[in-house]
Amino acid sequence: MRLIIVSGRSGSGKSTALDVLEDNGFYCIDNLPAVLLPELAERALLHTELIHPQAAVSIDARNLPSQLERFPELLAEVRSRHIQCDVLYLDADDETLFKRFSETRRRHPLTNDKRSLAEAIRDETVLLGPIIDHADLKIDTTRLNLYQLRDTLKVRLLARPEPTTAFLVESFGFKRGMPVDADLVFDVRCLPNPYWIPELRDHSGLEQPVIDYLGAQPDVEEMFQDISSYLQKWLPRFAASNRAYVTIAIGCTGGHHRSVYLAERLGRLLKEQLKNVQVRHRDL
Repeated sequence: MRLIIVSGRSGSGKSTALDVLEDNGFYCIDNLPAVLLPELAERALLHTELIHPQAAVSIDARNLPSQLERFPELLAEVRSRHIQCDVLYLDADDETLFKRFSETRRRHPLTNDKRSLAEAIRDETVLLGPIIDHADLKIDTTRLNLYQLRDTLKVRLLARPEPTTAFLVESFGFKRGMPVDADLVFDVRCLPNPYWIPELRDHSGLEQPVIDYLGAQPDVEEMFQDISSYLQKWLPRFAASNRAYVTIAIGCTGGHHRSVYLAERLGRLLKEQLKNVQVRHRDL
């Protein structure tokens, strides 16, 4: 059985996550009381109609604080039944969450006569602390629209059918912010930049003119060898430590040329040695 626990602050995209999972064959429950988590897992294991049962539940700040405090022990009880259980935590920065609630005019579940929206957004992080600490995968939705979030969830969650470590090699541009969910970050802004060559500016690191240019640069090759040596040595050890997800972020200025080129090369190399490797280009 596979169980995915979806959590996060209100407005971060939990409903979208459940929709994606439901569309892909998961039995989904929104706002499950945390204390019912072990019972749900037990009932799912006894469900004989499904060969490969898949379930997803949302547990968030609508739970009683006393139940959220017990989340670590409840999660351990579920996993003791040898259930593949992933904890997904979605979040966005305070300003983005405030804007989303203001635009939709939805009521935050923690607001009341004595607590403003800004205070509710801030306090929610404290309430969800026990879940945050045990999250296997964290996704920052600040800069993701609905369709980008759906694609990200499909790549990260649904491309990991087996209980092995899922590795993501992600290119990004520093000018749009560093991915907060990255486990390892490599800054390649010191390398020659195709952006300053007029005939290469409108091409990306996926296209042959840029590939040929960067492939001929000694500094680029040296950077690739150094990063690949590090990853080939240490990523298997991440996997051996039972990490569910590892994100390797490669960043250049705009996220179009150097980081894309290196992410593609590193992804191809790692796929030869590791079981579950995906490549994503955040800013293309």
